[in-house]
Amino acid sequence: MGRRKVALSGQLADMDLRLLKVFKVVVECGGFTPAEIQLNLANSTISNYISDLEKRLDMRLCERGRAGFSLTEQGQTVYSATLELLGALDQFKNTINQSHNRILGDLHLGFAEHMLGAHNSSILKVLDRFSVKAPDVRIRISTMSSDDVISALLNQQVDIGITVTNQPYPELTNMKLFEEDMRLYCAQDHPLFSRTDEISAAELRQYRFVESPRLMPGREVHPDMKLWHKQACAHHQEARATLILSGHYLGFLPHHLVQNWRLEKALRPLLTEQYGYTNTFRALWRKRHSNQLIIQLFTDCLTESVS
Repeated sequence: MGRRKVALSGQLADMDLRLLKVFKVVVECGGFTPAEIQLNLANSTISNYISDLEKRLDMRLCERGRAGFSLTEQGQTVYSATLELLGALDQFKNTINQSHNRILGDLHLGFAEHMLGAHNSSILKVLDRFSVKAPDVRIRISTMSSDDVISALLNQQVDIGITVTNQPYPELTNMKLFEEDMRLYCAQDHPLFSRTDEISAAELRQYRFVESPRLMPGREVHPDMKLWHKQACAHHQEARATLILSGHYLGFLPHHLVQNWRLEKALRPLLTEQYGYTNTFRALWRKRHSNQLIIQLFTDCLTESVS
């Protein structure tokens, strides 16, 4: 009987860690193509990296093809082990940082889109403070929809998220930061734009709306919203603004965004006192995290800047 083949012999090299980090991003993005932007690598290069890792481990990690991307059972095992390994490396960095009073490592922030301008530059102050205190930490910022920030946190894809949420999550610590004013808008070519008489709630039901997070079933901030005709869906602000500006839809946008884009003349707010509402932005992070030292420093900077 021959000897059992050892899939991973010798010590882990820097290249092995590089391959595992690429594999982690591919898994979390759901495939090679979605991972291109985050990794800043071509699809073919990513494919070669994954192939090299499969050869190194003597495992088939994922299926890719017309049917889409999916992990094999071995791939799931490797992904879970990768999270443990990278977490242990972060913990090692934390221990060394504390010993040398110098902070090294990475901080991945997930921001809800178009946040700048809603917060009187408080986030800029936080980044300024943090960069002075931890100049050697590599910061990465990803922008995404509000709901995707929460998913990224829960899936350990980002360290700290800043987004709109009113729902408590037992796994996450949260800190209230600032608010933004949301208004219902119509555009110049919409029949309601030039109306000078009072617009009734019943009349609004004749028109089409762009669905947004606050118009989803169970999230409505006013009972009338359940009766609105939601003909289009756009959870990203820029996409929603595009549909509203077409003149065929009504929809909600942040007031500060309309001002920043200089669209005050092109868009008209409707029934603000009745249907306007306020979004509360919060910073959120996992209660237990291997990158705890860096996260604690950043959240301390948050506390100093918003207090």
